[in-house]
Amino acid sequence: MKHYFLLLVLAVLATHNSNAQSSCSTYYPLVDGANFQYTIYNKKGEENGKTTYKVTHVESSGDNVKATMMMELVNKRGKIYTSDYDVVCDGNVVKIDFKSLMNEQMLSQMGDIEMDISGTDVELPNNLSVGQELPDANVSVKMKMGGGINMNTYIENINRKVEKQENVTTPAGTFDCYVVYSENKTKLITTKQRTWLAEGIGMVKQESYNKKGKLMTSMVLTQFSK
Repeated sequence: MKHYFLLLVLAVLATHNSNAQSSCSTYYPLVDGANFQYTIYNKKGEENGKTTYKVTHVESSGDNVKATMMMELVNKRGKIYTSDYDVVCDGNVVKIDFKSLMNEQMLSQMGDIEMDISGTDVELPNNLSVGQELPDANVSVKMKMGGGINMNTYIENINRKVEKQENVTTPAGTFDCYVVYSENKTKLITTKQRTWLAEGIGMVKQESYNKKGKLMTSMVLTQFSK
């Protein structure tokens, strides 16, 4: 569950405006109070949980914006996990601060597990075009569990590229999107991923596939307000 929780953050921001309409971020509305709900489905199309993201605080200075995001994950059994983390818009690039994810709120939900996160920021430029290649990113997770058990996970988000532009319809509406392809690589497995991004909304839809290209999980925008 801990890996799943982290991967959701990585997934949403692998491709993720502060006063009334900030020009800092084209694709992610870093507006205080903005709220987005996503429904997660398994490979059979069965609901597997919901994730909600809400902008709870925004600070701006010129073209730079820092927003605090609240993330709530409800799994299929109804168990709720919550955490806050920071998103920074620096000039014309949006970045996630992975270290901010490891706050007291999240760690208290992990029981006797100690966790440390480091890595490079996941970036999304404001101007996207078909064929454009995007910077790779990575995140390292170190966990110390009871009984002297240690677990280290290193995830690379690689081969990021804008594939095409198309309309996509979800329960939240119909959106004109850029489709961003990427791969999440660990020591044991590589999963392929496509993310549909709409201007002023951010992620509208995401699909993950195994190495043979078969759908494993999907996540779609079901509600939003800003």
